[in-house]
Amino acid sequence: MPDNPIIQSCQRKIKDAVCIDTKRIYDSCVSKDCLEDLRVTFFGPSQNLIDEASTIKCRDCCINAVSIDVDEVPFNKGFYSVDVHFYFLLKFDCYTIPCSPPQIAVGFASFSKRCILYGSQGNVKIFASEICDKSGDCPEAPQYASPTAKVQAVDPIVLSCNVIKECDCHIPLCSCFPKRMLEQIPDSIITPQREKAVLVTLGLFSIIQMERDVQMTVPAYDFCVPEKECSCSTQDPCTAFQGIDFPVEQFFPPEKECECSTKSLEESEDE
Repeated sequence: MPDNPIIQSCQRKIKDAVCIDTKRIYDSCVSKDCLEDLRVTFFGPSQNLIDEASTIKCRDCCINAVSIDVDEVPFNKGFYSVDVHFYFLLKFDCYTIPCSPPQIAVGFASFSKRCILYGSQGNVKIFASEICDKSGDCPEAPQYASPTAKVQAVDPIVLSCNVIKECDCHIPLCSCFPKRMLEQIPDSIITPQREKAVLVTLGLFSIIQMERDVQMTVPAYDFCVPEKECSCSTQDPCTAFQGIDFPVEQFFPPEKECECSTKSLEESEDE
Protein backbone atom coordinates (compact mmCIF):
# COMPACT_ATOMS: atom_id res chain seq x y z
CA MET A 1 0.00 0.00 0.00
CA PRO A 2 1.55 3.33 -1.03
CA ASP A 3 2.33 5.85 1.65
CA ASN A 4 -0.44 8.38 2.10
CA PRO A 5 0.86 11.72 3.47
CA ILE A 6 -2.58 12.56 4.89
CA ILE A 7 -2.79 9.31 6.85
CA GLN A 8 0.79 9.72 8.02
CA SER A 9 0.09 13.24 9.29
CA CYS A 10 -2.99 12.01 11.18
CA GLN A 11 -1.00 9.23 12.82
CA ARG A 12 1.48 11.71 14.23
CA LYS A 13 0.91 12.93 17.75
CA ILE A 14 -0.97 16.19 18.09
CA LYS A 15 1.33 18.67 19.78
CA ASP A 16 -1.01 21.57 20.35
CA ALA A 17 -4.34 23.15 19.50
CA VAL A 18 -3.99 26.51 17.79
CA CYS A 19 -6.56 29.22 17.09
CA ILE A 20 -6.68 30.51 13.53
CA ASP A 21 -8.64 33.30 11.85
CA THR A 22 -10.04 32.00 8.59
CA LYS A 23 -13.09 32.01 6.35
CA ARG A 24 -15.80 29.43 6.85
CA ILE A 25 -18.21 28.47 4.08
CA TYR A 26 -21.73 28.72 5.51
CA ASP A 27 -23.60 27.97 2.29
CA SER A 28 -22.87 27.25 -1.37
CA CYS A 29 -24.61 26.28 -4.59
CA VAL A 30 -23.61 24.94 -7.98
CA SER A 31 -25.03 26.26 -11.25
CA LYS A 32 -25.22 24.86 -14.75
CA ASP A 33 -26.63 27.70 -16.84
CA CYS A 34 -27.50 27.69 -20.53
CA LEU A 35 -27.26 31.34 -21.60
CA GLU A 36 -29.44 31.38 -24.67
CA ASP A 37 -29.27 34.13 -27.30
CA LEU A 38 -26.93 36.57 -25.61
CA ARG A 39 -26.41 39.57 -27.85
CA VAL A 40 -22.79 40.44 -28.50
CA THR A 41 -21.78 44.11 -28.42
CA PHE A 42 -19.18 45.26 -30.93
CA PHE A 43 -17.41 48.59 -30.99
CA GLY A 44 -15.97 50.57 -33.91
CA PRO A 45 -13.95 48.49 -36.41
CA SER A 46 -15.19 45.16 -35.04
CA GLN A 47 -18.78 46.02 -35.95
CA ASN A 48 -17.62 46.91 -39.47
CA LEU A 49 -15.97 43.49 -39.81
CA ILE A 50 -19.21 41.81 -38.73
CA ASP A 51 -21.25 43.80 -41.25
CA GLU A 52 -18.89 43.03 -44.14
CA ALA A 53 -18.32 39.34 -43.34
CA SER A 54 -20.00 36.57 -45.30
CA THR A 55 -19.18 33.92 -42.70
CA ILE A 56 -18.58 34.34 -38.96
CA LYS A 57 -17.24 31.74 -36.52
CA CYS A 58 -16.70 32.15 -32.80
CA ARG A 59 -13.05 31.46 -32.03
CA ASP A 60 -12.88 31.95 -28.27
CA CYS A 61 -14.95 33.03 -25.27
CA CYS A 62 -13.62 33.77 -21.80
CA ILE A 63 -14.80 35.36 -18.55
CA ASN A 64 -13.12 38.74 -18.50
CA ALA A 65 -14.65 40.23 -15.36
CA VAL A 66 -17.16 39.45 -12.61
CA SER A 67 -18.94 41.80 -10.22
CA ILE A 68 -20.67 40.57 -7.06
CA ASP A 69 -23.22 42.36 -4.87
CA VAL A 70 -24.36 40.99 -1.50
CA ASP A 71 -27.51 42.34 0.17
CA GLU A 72 -29.37 41.15 3.26
CA VAL A 73 -32.75 39.58 2.58
CA PRO A 74 -35.51 41.45 4.48
CA PHE A 75 -37.65 39.44 6.93
CA ASN A 76 -35.37 36.42 6.55
CA LYS A 77 -32.53 36.77 9.01
CA GLY A 78 -29.26 35.19 8.13
CA PHE A 79 -29.98 34.96 4.40
CA TYR A 80 -28.42 37.15 1.72
CA SER A 81 -29.09 37.72 -1.96
CA VAL A 82 -26.04 37.42 -4.20
CA ASP A 83 -26.18 39.23 -7.54
CA VAL A 84 -23.45 38.05 -9.89
CA HIS A 85 -22.69 39.81 -13.16
CA PHE A 86 -20.53 37.94 -15.66
CA TYR A 87 -18.78 39.83 -18.44
CA PHE A 88 -17.54 37.79 -21.40
CA LEU A 89 -14.97 38.64 -24.05
CA LEU A 90 -15.52 36.88 -27.36
CA LYS A 91 -13.38 36.67 -30.48
CA PHE A 92 -14.82 35.94 -33.91
CA ASP A 93 -13.21 34.91 -37.19
CA CYS A 94 -14.74 37.02 -39.96
CA TYR A 95 -14.45 35.76 -43.54
CA THR A 96 -15.26 38.22 -46.33
CA ILE A 97 -14.20 35.83 -49.11
CA PRO A 98 -14.24 32.02 -48.89
CA CYS A 99 -10.82 30.43 -48.24
CA SER A 100 -9.33 33.80 -47.32
CA PRO A 101 -7.48 34.52 -44.05
CA PRO A 102 -9.99 35.61 -41.39
CA GLN A 103 -10.01 38.93 -39.60
CA ILE A 104 -10.66 38.93 -35.87
CA ALA A 105 -13.54 40.88 -34.37
CA VAL A 106 -13.72 41.39 -30.61
CA GLY A 107 -17.09 41.52 -28.89
CA PHE A 108 -18.52 41.67 -25.39
CA ALA A 109 -21.51 40.06 -23.70
CA SER A 110 -22.91 40.01 -20.17
CA PHE A 111 -25.11 37.81 -18.02
CA SER A 112 -26.62 38.37 -14.56
CA LYS A 113 -27.97 35.89 -12.06
CA ARG A 114 -29.18 35.96 -8.46
CA CYS A 115 -29.24 33.36 -5.73
CA ILE A 116 -30.17 33.30 -2.04
CA LEU A 117 -27.61 31.82 0.36
CA TYR A 118 -27.35 31.51 4.11
CA GLY A 119 -24.59 33.63 5.62
CA SER A 120 -25.50 33.54 9.33
CA GLN A 121 -25.73 36.62 11.52
CA GLY A 122 -22.99 38.72 12.98
CA ASN A 123 -23.20 42.30 14.17
CA VAL A 124 -19.51 42.62 14.94
CA LYS A 125 -17.62 45.18 12.88
CA ILE A 126 -14.30 43.91 11.56
CA PHE A 127 -11.51 46.40 11.00
CA ALA A 128 -8.43 45.55 8.95
CA SER A 129 -5.02 47.21 9.10
CA GLU A 130 -5.13 48.01 5.39
CA ILE A 131 -5.67 51.74 5.06
CA CYS A 132 -8.42 52.67 2.61
CA ASP A 133 -8.42 56.43 3.07
CA LYS A 134 -5.15 58.33 3.35
CA SER A 135 -6.51 61.79 2.60
CA GLY A 136 -7.60 62.66 6.14
CA ASP A 137 -5.57 63.46 9.23
CA CYS A 138 -6.48 60.06 10.70
CA PRO A 139 -6.42 57.34 8.04
CA GLU A 140 -9.34 54.99 8.48
CA ALA A 141 -9.18 51.22 8.28
CA PRO A 142 -11.83 49.51 6.16
CA GLN A 143 -14.60 47.79 8.07
CA TYR A 144 -17.03 45.09 7.09
CA ALA A 145 -19.68 43.07 8.88
CA SER A 146 -21.58 41.22 6.15
CA PRO A 147 -20.41 37.88 4.80
CA THR A 148 -18.56 37.77 1.52
CA ALA A 149 -19.51 35.87 -1.61
CA LYS A 150 -17.02 33.99 -3.76
CA VAL A 151 -17.68 32.86 -7.32
CA GLN A 152 -15.77 30.08 -9.06
CA ALA A 153 -16.38 29.55 -12.76
CA VAL A 154 -14.75 28.12 -15.85
CA ASP A 155 -14.72 29.76 -19.25
CA PRO A 156 -18.06 29.10 -20.95
CA ILE A 157 -18.65 26.68 -23.81
CA VAL A 158 -19.90 28.23 -27.05
CA LEU A 159 -22.97 26.16 -27.98
CA SER A 160 -24.16 28.19 -30.97
CA CYS A 161 -23.48 31.40 -32.87
CA ASN A 162 -26.14 33.04 -35.05
CA VAL A 163 -25.91 36.10 -37.26
CA ILE A 164 -29.13 37.96 -38.02
CA LYS A 165 -30.11 41.30 -39.48
CA GLU A 166 -30.15 44.24 -37.14
CA CYS A 167 -33.76 45.01 -38.00
CA ASP A 168 -34.80 41.47 -37.00
CA CYS A 169 -33.06 41.59 -33.61
CA HIS A 170 -35.32 42.61 -30.74
CA ILE A 171 -32.76 42.05 -27.98
CA PRO A 172 -31.46 45.38 -26.64
CA LEU A 173 -27.80 46.20 -27.05
CA CYS A 174 -25.80 46.41 -23.82
CA SER A 175 -23.16 49.11 -23.64
CA CYS A 176 -22.39 49.04 -19.90
CA PHE A 177 -19.12 47.17 -19.44
CA PRO A 178 -16.23 47.61 -17.00
CA LYS A 179 -13.75 50.27 -18.02
CA ARG A 180 -10.90 47.78 -17.77
CA MET A 181 -12.52 45.66 -20.48
CA LEU A 182 -13.07 48.56 -22.86
CA GLU A 183 -9.42 49.58 -22.52
CA GLN A 184 -8.48 46.41 -24.39
CA ILE A 185 -9.86 47.77 -27.66
CA PRO A 186 -8.69 50.92 -29.50
CA ASP A 187 -12.17 52.33 -30.17
CA SER A 188 -14.97 51.93 -27.62
CA ILE A 189 -17.66 53.83 -29.55
CA ILE A 190 -20.75 51.92 -30.68
CA THR A 191 -21.41 52.26 -34.40
CA PRO A 192 -24.84 53.90 -34.84
CA GLN A 193 -25.52 52.26 -38.24
CA ARG A 194 -25.36 48.48 -37.84
CA GLU A 195 -26.42 45.92 -40.43
CA LYS A 196 -25.91 42.67 -38.53
CA ALA A 197 -26.26 41.40 -34.99
CA VAL A 198 -24.63 38.34 -33.42
CA LEU A 199 -26.38 36.09 -30.90
CA VAL A 200 -24.50 33.40 -29.00
CA THR A 201 -25.61 30.62 -26.68
CA LEU A 202 -23.15 29.76 -23.91
CA GLY A 203 -22.90 26.97 -21.39
CA LEU A 204 -21.62 28.18 -18.01
CA PHE A 205 -20.60 26.17 -14.94
CA SER A 206 -20.16 28.05 -11.66
CA ILE A 207 -20.05 27.64 -7.90
CA ILE A 208 -21.14 30.41 -5.52
CA GLN A 209 -20.07 30.34 -1.87
CA MET A 210 -21.03 32.45 1.12
CA GLU A 211 -18.15 32.95 3.54
CA ARG A 212 -17.65 34.69 6.86
CA ASP A 213 -14.57 35.36 8.98
CA VAL A 214 -14.45 33.07 12.02
CA GLN A 215 -11.97 31.95 14.65
CA MET A 216 -11.50 28.20 14.80
CA THR A 217 -9.38 25.82 16.86
CA VAL A 218 -7.47 23.26 14.83
CA PRO A 219 -4.94 20.58 15.85
CA ALA A 220 -1.30 21.41 15.17
CA TYR A 221 1.13 18.56 14.49
CA ASP A 222 4.40 20.29 13.66
CA PHE A 223 5.87 23.06 11.55
CA CYS A 224 5.61 22.38 7.84
CA VAL A 225 9.26 22.15 6.86
CA PRO A 226 9.82 21.51 3.12
CA GLU A 227 11.68 18.28 2.45
CA LYS A 228 12.27 18.83 -1.26
CA GLU A 229 15.46 20.59 -2.30
CA CYS A 230 15.30 23.39 -4.83
CA SER A 231 16.50 22.21 -8.22
CA CYS A 232 19.16 24.39 -9.81
CA SER A 233 20.02 22.11 -12.71
CA THR A 234 22.01 23.73 -15.51
CA GLN A 235 22.43 20.62 -17.64
CA ASP A 236 22.34 20.68 -21.41
CA PRO A 237 18.77 21.17 -22.77
CA CYS A 238 19.09 18.14 -25.05
CA THR A 239 20.16 16.00 -22.10
CA ALA A 240 17.15 17.18 -20.12
CA PHE A 241 14.88 16.44 -23.11
CA GLN A 242 16.19 12.89 -23.35
CA GLY A 243 15.04 12.27 -19.78
CA ILE A 244 11.39 13.03 -20.66
CA ASP A 245 9.22 9.99 -21.38
CA PHE A 246 7.72 9.71 -24.84
CA PRO A 247 4.06 10.91 -24.72
CA VAL A 248 2.48 7.75 -26.07
CA GLU A 249 -1.05 8.69 -24.96
CA GLN A 250 -0.89 11.91 -26.99
CA PHE A 251 -0.37 9.91 -30.19
CA PHE A 252 -2.54 6.93 -29.26
CA PRO A 253 -5.47 8.09 -27.09
CA PRO A 254 -6.80 5.30 -24.84
CA GLU A 255 -10.02 3.59 -25.88
CA LYS A 256 -13.04 3.29 -23.66
CA GLU A 257 -12.85 0.04 -21.74
CA CYS A 258 -15.80 -2.26 -22.26
CA GLU A 259 -17.32 -3.19 -18.91
CA CYS A 260 -18.92 -6.36 -20.35
CA SER A 261 -15.66 -7.78 -21.65
CA THR A 262 -13.86 -6.90 -18.44
CA LYS A 263 -16.49 -8.61 -16.32
CA SER A 264 -16.52 -11.78 -18.45
CA LEU A 265 -12.72 -11.91 -18.33
CA GLU A 266 -12.74 -11.70 -14.50
CA GLU A 267 -15.39 -14.45 -14.27
CA SER A 268 -13.38 -16.74 -16.53
CA GLU A 269 -10.28 -16.22 -14.42
CA ASP A 270 -12.22 -17.08 -11.23
CA GLU A 271 -13.40 -20.34 -12.80
